[in-house]
Amino acid sequence: MGRGIPNQENMSTIYLNKSVYEAGLERMRWLFDEFENVSVCFSGGKDSTVTLELALQVAKERGRLPLPVVFVDQEAEWNSVIEYVRRTMSREEIEPHWIQCPIRLFNATSSTESWLHCWAEGEDWMRDKEPDSIQVNDFGTDRFHDIFPAYLQKFWPDQKAIMLAGVRCEESPNRRTGLTHNTTYKWVTWGKHPIKKREHYTFYPLYDWTWRDIWKSIHDNKWDYCKVYDEFYRYGISPMQMRVSNLHHETAVHQLFYLQEIEGETWDKLTQRLSGINQARHLTKSDMFQVKKLPFMFSSRKDYRDYLVKHLLVPEQAKLFNSKFAAMDIKWGGMSNAGLVAMYRSQINCVLSNDFEFTKMDNFESRAQVVNYRKWKAGKLDLSIDRSLFNYLPEGWDATS
Repeated sequence: MGRGIPNQENMSTIYLNKSVYEAGLERMRWLFDEFENVSVCFSGGKDSTVTLELALQVAKERGRLPLPVVFVDQEAEWNSVIEYVRRTMSREEIEPHWIQCPIRLFNATSSTESWLHCWAEGEDWMRDKEPDSIQVNDFGTDRFHDIFPAYLQKFWPDQKAIMLAGVRCEESPNRRTGLTHNTTYKWVTWGKHPIKKREHYTFYPLYDWTWRDIWKSIHDNKWDYCKVYDEFYRYGISPMQMRVSNLHHETAVHQLFYLQEIEGETWDKLTQRLSGINQARHLTKSDMFQVKKLPFMFSSRKDYRDYLVKHLLVPEQAKLFNSKFAAMDIKWGGMSNAGLVAMYRSQINCVLSNDFEFTKMDNFESRAQVVNYRKWKAGKLDLSIDRSLFNYLPEGWDATS
């Protein structure tokens, strides 16, 4: 069944009398009717595959082909992704915008080489650039996520324009909150308006789909898709963990544990391109991502966190992490023991994965329990919602203290 906007207070889901496929097409048609300039952000992943195919279907209905499709090449990509992107960009109904310009990408595998300067002049790239790609960075930014609004500004500087992308609520609490709570355009919550003075938007019309909905649509319609997903399945990777992205970002670096077996040549090129890759491969997942049990030599998770900051990070990064953690200690220090343990675990994982952009911290602060703690502090807690989400509140709390 299609899923509507969750209730703002208790996050319960309102079901619609239609399938998510029907709802996705309905949203696509509305967007094409609302906006003359539509493009698709394409990563080669399963979600952007379905987003693209639905957009192409509607663009054909509306006589709006070829459809502009944007792929920002992060260089350190699965070869299977690049092969799939080449197949996609060669389709007649697509106007390809393959961006291979110099940008900086966060490297979660090293505390001394924090960035991959991909496609930088003089570097030994992992592969040659595509002959018809956009190779000059005249976007005014060298950061990956900022390229997309800059792309809209470059091609439609004085017009209304939108980009369609495959972000879904199921992927994280932070995304669920962001895609259901605040309106972006008219009544729509499933989008963002990055630069308020411009009529440029990004929309996520599949925001309420599950991974099962995504794969059912791909197989029912016999759509082409990136074949590395078949290898993920054979390897036994959970469907929720099947992600294609650059191979060294903190949300995707777990792929290093099986990259060597699935695409050995890509592994060889990546180890030559970027420091820290081979070291990360020889750690365990708990070493790099999640230490659930406190090592016996530490009296508290806070002590362990501070030890890791001091001994794993270079001084400049240690200062950044200490500042962030000190602010969080003040902001959330009144939570229950369960809340503090969850916060310290997230902070420890943040250090271990060198997440100096604090994505894990943003995800922690978007948890329903943390949101409820903030509402309780403000005297605005809704006592009618599920009490299991109150376990971060301190013992002896009341609704108005």
